Amino acid sequence: MNRRNFLQATAASAALLAAPAIVRPASAQAVTLRLHHFLGPQSNGHAKMLAPWAAKIAADSNNAVKIEIFTGMQLGGTPPLLYNQARDGVVDIVWTLPGYTPGRFPITETMELPFIASDRGLVNALAAQEFANANLADETKEVKLLSFWAHDAGLIHATKQVSTMEDLRGLKLRSPARLTGEALRALGATPVNMPVPQVSENLAQKVIDGAVIPWEVVPAVRVHELVKFHTAIPGTPTLYTASFFLAMNKAKFDGLPAELRQVIDRNSGMAFARLAGNMWDAEAKTVSEMVKARGNTISTITAAEKARWVRATEPVWAEWATQMKGRNLDGAKLAEDFKKLLAKHASAA
Repeated sequence: MNRRNFLQATAASAALLAAPAIVRPASAQAVTLRLHHFLGPQSNGHAKMLAPWAAKIAADSNNAVKIEIFTGMQLGGTPPLLYNQARDGVVDIVWTLPGYTPGRFPITETMELPFIASDRGLVNALAAQEFANANLADETKEVKLLSFWAHDAGLIHATKQVSTMEDLRGLKLRSPARLTGEALRALGATPVNMPVPQVSENLAQKVIDGAVIPWEVVPAVRVHELVKFHTAIPGTPTLYTASFFLAMNKAKFDGLPAELRQVIDRNSGMAFARLAGNMWDAEAKTVSEMVKARGNTISTITAAEKARWVRATEPVWAEWATQMKGRNLDGAKLAEDFKKLLAKHASAA
């Protein structure tokens, strides 16, 4: 081999080694997937979770997969219909809450039990995803479940300060899911189940007196502008968490080339749960500091008061276990399995 041929061969080998894992032929068209969700483009869930995820999918596929995100129910419907939109192929991917359709996904309700979840989003997210891997295949078989996770500690945001169970009596509080509502009822409040985008209007019109939501979503629905009091529950387990689906139309996923399915799979499951959990924890600190600087009152109930709340919500567990038995599900085992996963991931970083 002469010197010229040697240099050409060396250059070709170097180019091959530097090539991306997936190379899209020049003639091939990029696949564009439509992702639909319920919050606005300025929300942390959009800007700091879904948008970076979409960018990562594009980068890892060498732009063979592009995800176009439609915010705030732009493509029509209401938040409770999002899962069906993915199932039916109205859109390709959705971000939604199983709690928006009470009773439809009974196993996911394990996450909603009062005083079971961690106060850290990352712990809840990783535990929820591992729980889903073991338990949700049948319940979500109509879609390709990309990820299942849960947020950090939820707080009580209200028009009056809440320090004791007695302060909750008569308060109309927005709840994200059925069992959270039952827990609030057991504590003396009046739960009003509603998707989070409806919180601002209902607070402004005094239909509700407050809401239970995590810090992360507070700015997106202007809760800090509409109420002045924010009550946290100390430590783990926390009062409640809500769980989420990132779900894809099954036929759309199955119709992708194998290498593109692999890109999506690599960035879903535990990888997405870690992204989501870290986002919730980071934004909890950022948003709470912003709310404090605004002059709102942030307080934490005492450990003794929390113990009262735990005792008061024990009947919610008992009733749920009975309901699960009626569906041929072992609620006690599901709850115990989830608690073990929470302990497993308790030191996650």
